[in-house]
Amino acid sequence: MRLLVSIVLFTVIEAGIIAAIIAIGRRTNRITAAPWLDVAVSFLTWIPWVFAFWLAGFTALIGCFLGQFAAMQAFCFWHRKVTGYNGPTIERTLNRLTSRFDNNFALIATLPALPAFLLIRFSQLTTYPILVRTIRLPAYKHAEWVNVSRQKFGGLVGHDLVWCLYCDWMTGIYALGGEMLRNLESFWCPIRFYPGRKCENCKLDFPDIPQWVPPEGTMADVEAKLVEKYQGRRWNSWWGHPDRAGERNPPA
Repeated sequence: MRLLVSIVLFTVIEAGIIAAIIAIGRRTNRITAAPWLDVAVSFLTWIPWVFAFWLAGFTALIGCFLGQFAAMQAFCFWHRKVTGYNGPTIERTLNRLTSRFDNNFALIATLPALPAFLLIRFSQLTTYPILVRTIRLPAYKHAEWVNVSRQKFGGLVGHDLVWCLYCDWMTGIYALGGEMLRNLESFWCPIRFYPGRKCENCKLDFPDIPQWVPPEGTMADVEAKLVEKYQGRRWNSWWGHPDRAGERNPPA
């Protein structure tokens, strides 16, 4: 009984939050980018989780998860009906290319990644600023990375709109996290990995790898590389960062 009450309660709460965000979004674009996007996502995700657990423990937390899912499905159904869109959709196309069950089960299977992205975002807002002040890593305008814009794309309705906005948000967080990690790796650990596929596999995300000290090098080589790359710099950025434009970066 308590679980059923929790599901109903949080379905209503989540529906109200979605309605409020839609109403605010019609009045201002600020909610589509950090920091206000962080506020909106928090109310859609972890704030109800905390409230549910405080209210009645794990039973209410499970009810919250189910209520949020039910409210989102209701929104998808309502949005399709309101827009009246009958053209091609990502959902129907992928259902046909795989199967309805496989496609939708795979989408639901990605949901456990949500807390991981929330944790990454929390680290970006709390841990990285400390590094900016202490070891002078470059600061970033988070709104240029963490934002959503796919709601402007014609034909994205219901299910497609929800999942595309979810991916839009995650992609920005992943990209900003990668940029921050590039600074950390080149600053603290500029030593190439030992032979294997890892160097090649990681070069896309860590373009400085070819200039890092080879694994057969010495700590004196590492010291020389750090002095070469960071002495007198305004920011201790990764070596291909835009603030180093014009700097000669010869291959290792």
